Amino acid sequence: MVDHMVYEFLSYLSLQKRSSELTTKSYKSDLEQFFTYLKQEVGEIPPSKVSSIQIRGFVAFLMEKGLLPRSVNRKLSSLKSFYKYLLKNQVISSNPASKIQGPKTPKRLAVFIDESQTESIFERYPFKEGFEGQRDKLLIDILYQTGIRRAELLQLKDSDVDLFNLQLKVLGKRNKERIIPFSLELKRNLESYLNVKKDSNLNCPYLLITPENKQISVTHITKVVKEVLGSVTTNKKKSPHILRHTFATHMLNNGADINAVKELLGHASLSATQIYTHNTIEKLKKTYKQAHPRSGN
Repeated sequence: MVDHMVYEFLSYLSLQKRSSELTTKSYKSDLEQFFTYLKQEVGEIPPSKVSSIQIRGFVAFLMEKGLLPRSVNRKLSSLKSFYKYLLKNQVISSNPASKIQGPKTPKRLAVFIDESQTESIFERYPFKEGFEGQRDKLLIDILYQTGIRRAELLQLKDSDVDLFNLQLKVLGKRNKERIIPFSLELKRNLESYLNVKKDSNLNCPYLLITPENKQISVTHITKVVKEVLGSVTTNKKKSPHILRHTFATHMLNNGADINAVKELLGHASLSATQIYTHNTIEKLKKTYKQAHPRSGN
């Protein structure tokens, strides 16, 4: 019963809500964890018999395990979506998760690297020689110059690259398509890579591939970004998302309109983009020196 309902819900997410494979997997994992917890606590019961007390108990269990509030809230959100789906399909008469509040999440500034550090990557980082080195440098370049997500980069195809109009076609969350412009410098790097790819008789439709003519993996993208960022920053976080944060921060710090950045990032709401409106220390110092009468200028 549980497996059947979860399967139908996941199919609904994938086929009707057009959620990505990664998102669907996360929901699956969260729901499996919840029902495993229930089985251990009270035995196997159908989703329609789950109470709000049991869901609160699950939240408390996760907190006791030391999960971060953000992770707990994501799992709670998965449960709320699942029970909302069951309610909509008249499997249940009320949603036991609807009024449950998750732990408060502390506000965090987006982690990014500064402009001098990004310049250092492209000027000094020792990328490998040959096809793989060229591909990995392009990987970093695309992430930084366009701000796209790791999953979006992974799914890019040669046909999504418009060298004439200097733009990428990106398929984002819920399969929403958006167009992202890129620079002449990135155009040259793309042209060079695509020519090498063609000369090597590599015809896999995905843009970033292995010498064996296969799509690169999520693990490879993460590994390359971690190694490259590790050469210029001591930040604990060195994930591909840091380059997305960096793209947005540098755009806004250099005068880009927040609504334009929102569109480039593929955010559904402006509130998601506003985390990037923080100021760097350097920008604050510059503003202070320019504006304060006793700043010494």
